[in-house]
Amino acid sequence: MGILAEFKEFAVRGNVIDLAVGVVIGASFGKIVTALVDQIIMPPIGWLIGNVDFTELAITLREATLDAATGEEIPAVTIGYGIFINTLIQFVIVAFAIFLAVKFINRLKRKQAEAPQPAKPAEPSEEVKLLREIRDSLRPQP
Repeated sequence: MGILAEFKEFAVRGNVIDLAVGVVIGASFGKIVTALVDQIIMPPIGWLIGNVDFTELAITLREATLDAATGEEIPAVTIGYGIFINTLIQFVIVAFAIFLAVKFINRLKRKQAEAPQPAKPAEPSEEVKLLREIRDSLRPQP
């Protein structure tokens, strides 16, 4: 089998297509959560704690300076923990949304498993079995 035929077989397999759809939807969902956190959740929280913009929260280890020889600015060294807080909140929201989705899917699977299954025919009684044996023994043997 040629490499193109193998690739075609691989690419049109259901799992690969499902995975691709999941990645695209996941990326879009990530953008939605980022916008939700950055534009809707964090501004009121920042306002409640004194008009703080979380993306600006940082610990400065070294201030920005000018290089005496070249005159170029040497940037400050900071630890941007505000961006980390935003990312942490985004993670919690995504994890909670995934938890709810999995919980919903599990509930659907549970309902499907609990749905009444078609009843199997009842096992014949001992009398019926005995009568069948007698009938079979009375048939002419070839």
